[in-house]
This record gives sequence, structure tokens and C-alpha cells, in this order.
Amino acid sequence: MPGRWQFWIDRGGTFTDVVARRPDGQVVTHKLLSENPDQYPDAAIEGIRRLLGVQPGERLPAERIAAVKMGTTVATNALLERRGEPTLLVVTRGFGDALRIGYQTRPDLFALDIELPEMLYAAVLEVDERIGARGEPVRPLDREQARRGLQQAFDRGLRSVAIVFMHGYRYPVHEQAVAAIARETGFTQVSVSHAVSPLLKLVGRGDTTVVDAYLSPILRRYVDRVAAQLQGMTGEGGGLMFMQSNGGLTDAHRFQGKDAILSGPAGGVVGMVRTARAAGFERLIGFDMGGTSTDVSHYAGEYERAFETEVAGVRLRAPMMLIHTVAAGGGSILRFDGFRYRVGPESAGASPGP
Repeated sequence: MPGRWQFWIDRGGTFTDVVARRPDGQVVTHKLLSENPDQYPDAAIEGIRRLLGVQPGERLPAERIAAVKMGTTVATNALLERRGEPTLLVVTRGFGDALRIGYQTRPDLFALDIELPEMLYAAVLEVDERIGARGEPVRPLDREQARRGLQQAFDRGLRSVAIVFMHGYRYPVHEQAVAAIARETGFTQVSVSHAVSPLLKLVGRGDTTVVDAYLSPILRRYVDRVAAQLQGMTGEGGGLMFMQSNGGLTDAHRFQGKDAILSGPAGGVVGMVRTARAAGFERLIGFDMGGTSTDVSHYAGEYERAFETEVAGVRLRAPMMLIHTVAAGGGSILRFDGFRYRVGPESAGASPGP
């Protein structure tokens, strides 16, 4: 795109890396701390400002920018630190504990003290409704009961809701009706399972829908903040785009919480493959060590993907790159727990830094 800049940004837990192509074709880079609130509110925008030579307080000339493509750990960090939006789970009556019970798997077979995973939702509303596996009505939807329950949750301060009904992936009419009531009530984030994860199995579908409702508001606020700084940017390819966990790019306004968990690492896998192919290699092992974590991936002619996985103790069913992550990086904190030395999972992050 002649006459304008293009930017590729990787916002990690410790550092943010910016690669840019100038209008004359020259490629330049810049690295800065991901968190430095005393100097700038957002590392990605600050990196763009510095490469463009824009002084603090001056308007960012978005008309000089053709495209910004970004991988971010905003959703990942929110999930790891449990800083998502307080969420209400709306589920078919009788299934309020289904996600907590899960698949009854034991991660550590011989552990006598089993620690149940922390649930992301803050409250549960069981609604009188039921559609059978073949679409036959089992119990009619009690709209007034749903409305009362949603209003009570709203009055308690909840603004995000995940709606998961039995067989809703195939017969979504009840989910759609309750979603409409939730929006009328004032909920700002409404995630419905038939749209988020339209597949069999209540638990996997429910977990994924809750993750989407929990993370999407956090992600949306970040995306909107970046987009506001880039108003006026136009370009082929959508202008502002984000890397998804599956390795593909999407428009900023379609970027959802469930697709953002491995946004940054997935971009690393795609970059590794393209670079290695250009050098004539087809069988690869990727080792991406950052300040907070280390990601390992494998490539033997095609991208390896997972459709059901666990991230930060949370079950998730969405297409994503198969990446093995260890919570140990260049900024990981060493400590002695009285028995042995341990590395991580805590990290010095960007502040105070490695």
C-alpha cells in the first residue's frame, strides 16, 4: 500500500514487539515494555507513535497507516489472573452443577486431596425449559421466571451472561428468547452456546460459552481503546486486525474472547512456519521463550490444531493451534519453598521487569 505504513505487533506479557514497513518499503522494528503506566497507557499504540515520530499528546495520524495486525495476551492474562467480567450462567433447570461436575476426570490419579477447578461464573440461574434431543418440547420456556432471575442478577451488578440450554446447539429457540430478554434487561455481554460453540456435549459447550462471556468484555474494552486511537485508518484487509488462536486473522469487531486465548503464540507458530519454508525446511520444532512463558510447537507439513483443550485450568472447546505452554520464561521468579528451588509460574512481568 504505497504512501502508508503497515504494522505487525506482538503484545506479550513482558515485552511488546513492533515490526513496521515504511512507505518506502524499509522494515523497522521497536521493542518496549508491555506495561509502563508512568510513560504510556498502551504499549502497542506507543510503539506505533514512536516509529511514526509522533510526540506524546499529539494526535495519532491514522491516515498514514494502512494496516495494523496484532497478537495480544490480554485475554490470556485475564484468564490466568482471573480478572474477567463477573458472569451469570443461565442453564436448563436441573443442570446448575453440570459444569462444576464436568467430566469427573482426575488430573492427578493418586492425589487424595482433590482440588476442584475454580468456576469462572459468579452466579447460576436455572430456567424452566427443556427441548428434547429430537426437537420435541419437553418443558415450555417460563419467560417470566427467566426475566425475574435476569433482573435480580442485573440488580446485583452482573452485566455479562452465558446462556446454555440442553440441546441448544441444534434447537436454539429458547436460547434466542432468553438472550433477547437479557438484552432488554440491560446486559452488555450476552453469549449463547448455539453461536459460540454449536456442538454436542453440554459441558464442553457450556465451558466455552462461559469463557466467551467472561473474557469478551475485557477484550472488547482493549480493542475499542486501540481502535479509538486509529480512527480514520482505512485500508485493504480491514485496517485493524487481530490474530486468533487458530492462526487466522479477524477484523477487530469480530474478535471474541474464546478465540483470543492463544492469540500471541499462534502468531508465532505461523511466523515460524513461513520463515522456515522460505529457508527450505519442512519439519520444525518451535521454541518461543518469552519473559513470562515458553511455548513449544511442532510442524511436519501441516499445522497441528486442537479442538478441545484446557487453558489455565479452564476447559475450552474451540479450534486453536496445538501449543504446549510452560509457565516459565526469562522473567520467571526463582524461589525456595522449603524443600526445593522452583521456577515460576510467577513472573516479574514488565514491571519491575526481568
